Amino acid sequence: MSLISRSLPERTGRHMNRARMLISCPDRPGIVAAVSQFLARQEANIVHSDQYSMHPPGALFFIRIEFDLDRLESRLDALKRDFAPVADEFAMSWRITEASRRKKLAVFVSKEDHCLLELLWQWKSGDLDADLEMVVSNHPDMRETTESFGIPYYHIPVTAATKAEAERTQLELVNGKVDAIVLARYMQIISPTFLEHYENRIINIHHSFLPAFVGGKPYAQAYDRGVKIIGATAHYVTEELDGGPIIEQDVQRVSHRHSVDDLKRIGRHIERTVLARAVSWHVEDRVLVHENKTVVFPS
Repeated sequence: MSLISRSLPERTGRHMNRARMLISCPDRPGIVAAVSQFLARQEANIVHSDQYSMHPPGALFFIRIEFDLDRLESRLDALKRDFAPVADEFAMSWRITEASRRKKLAVFVSKEDHCLLELLWQWKSGDLDADLEMVVSNHPDMRETTESFGIPYYHIPVTAATKAEAERTQLELVNGKVDAIVLARYMQIISPTFLEHYENRIINIHHSFLPAFVGGKPYAQAYDRGVKIIGATAHYVTEELDGGPIIEQDVQRVSHRHSVDDLKRIGRHIERTVLARAVSWHVEDRVLVHENKTVVFPS
């Protein structure tokens, strides 16, 4: 029996009174001043701030602020209520989250293990600031690996005839238990019905540098095309196949000497690091979505 707990102990020195504020709104003078003055009136201390203004002027403005506030947990509801008039004045889309509340994740996998292993290793080492609640798979292959980390493993076979029923079972497993879902080479198309429950909260890793080589067998497509660079893309899942907002990408140079198997081997390293970065940024509230793009404030 594994001795590893699914919820690792709190990090030493973790900021229990730290919050994150994420805002997007039409760009205009006074936004930063209004937010800063509001936080100052609450006696909050801003410890980090990132901002970005889209061009041309008059487009959208994005800001992510971390701040410390005494007795945050007991004051959070009042803080949100009091900020609402400021948000209304600037037509803001916004949220405030507690940095100490780790997001709960479900990981969906198929037979490939490299992306799952990277997430498990980063979680075990404390580098992934989230709780891994479960692993769900359409194959039994990853059960022993997953359960050795103390993570529950659910095998739900998927065929064309059983796909709808399988998704209903999956939703029963995750609803109310996880904040986001990670497709770690799950290799199944997610239905629109499922996506409605987790808009911009399902992260997929695609084994190409999108928008190149969407769909199946992208390494074979890349080999046939004779590309000199291959890559991987982590993105939010939408109804458009491999077309959702991109969170992170990376590439590796290859040559005519590399076979399809070589490309797959090289690509596995890119895939796992790209996915892990994207998941980390998501759980740390570093990603804002606008239409089919993201604004990412990396650490």
